[in-house]
Amino acid sequence: MARRERVMRMSVEQPLWRALTAYRVLTMLYAVGLFATAYDEYDHAGIAIAYFCVLFVWTLATLPRVQSAAACTKRFLAVDLAIALTGIVLTPLAANDQHIQSGGPTLPSIWTAGSVLAFAIKGGWRWAAFASTPVAAANLIERGSPARDTVHNVILVWVASIAIGYVVEVARASERTLARALEIEAATRERERLARDIHDGVLQVLAMVQRRGAVLGGEAAELGQLAGEQEVALRTLVSGGLVPVSRASENAAEGAVVRAVDEPSYDEDAPVDLRALLAPYAAAKVSFAEPGAPVLLPAPAAKELAAAVGAALDNVHKHAGEHARAWILVEDEPDEVVVTVRDDGPGIPEGRLAQAEGEGRLGVALSIRGRLRELGGSAELMSIPGQGTEVELKVPKDAKDVKAGNR
Repeated sequence: MARRERVMRMSVEQPLWRALTAYRVLTMLYAVGLFATAYDEYDHAGIAIAYFCVLFVWTLATLPRVQSAAACTKRFLAVDLAIALTGIVLTPLAANDQHIQSGGPTLPSIWTAGSVLAFAIKGGWRWAAFASTPVAAANLIERGSPARDTVHNVILVWVASIAIGYVVEVARASERTLARALEIEAATRERERLARDIHDGVLQVLAMVQRRGAVLGGEAAELGQLAGEQEVALRTLVSGGLVPVSRASENAAEGAVVRAVDEPSYDEDAPVDLRALLAPYAAAKVSFAEPGAPVLLPAPAAKELAAAVGAALDNVHKHAGEHARAWILVEDEPDEVVVTVRDDGPGIPEGRLAQAEGEGRLGVALSIRGRLRELGGSAELMSIPGQGTEVELKVPKDAKDVKAGNR
């Protein structure tokens, strides 16, 4: 919550309110100075003096009102604009005809723009357009005809206020997006903290129960098996950030567009996190070790590598026995990705792979080596009888280009 408050204080909108506060004071003093220097051009100076007394008191008394959007209410804006319009309309009553015809300033002069800018900062460009319209009409009435300088000033106020209002709307949308991003970052960090706690606590206890149950046998072995299943379920939950969630939210008006779907849609040119494809292979007897950062590969290469890992695990299940365990290790090297699949089965007798290929059983040759060869990578199989089997899969990070070049 404290982080969100810091975002609001760093808002782009706040400097605009502070600038408007200073603008109103300076332009009020400027309007009084113009009147003093052109005092002889006012036939009814008492009207002007009375108006400037009201303007002076109103400007200073309402300074707190123009320091934030919450304090600047609609009622205040309406009264503020009414005071500006009243000063414009009173100008012909206070000044002589020469002052009007020569294009002399109105009583509030450029202080009027402050009222319009308050509308712009408060409500955006639509509010600015709304406030600029009566100001334009009052200036035309005060002059009596649409003179060039009057039209020029009216258009300038109109365009400037609408532009500032639009900028304020964009800034607010950006702030909402930033605040949402900070909330997501905080939630992610909390999830990572909980994941570390789970990893250090619950998962270790479940793993210990599974091992001790297997040693004790009987009902304890069944309890250990259940503990192993729960360990896998918790590991899947901890790494759930790798799997897209079922949620879709799109609100362009709020300055943010978020899309999330159940199934990832792979773009041929977009990289894919290999961890998300390999995570489902984790099971009670299959351990999955991954880097903390995403392991990015082109989509076709990532899918082929994941399929090769699946083929290697199928061989473990078929040939290593139902009690064999397997380990998947992912390594993200600078130029390539290395995935190692190891088991603790009886291993492959020497010459058995060559014999299988000669008999037409090409599971390893086609499902594993063939896939990696097409990607420009390699598959090395190392097995010692009685000590298990290890399959090392290597894929270059530019595997898509390599594959295209082989066609």
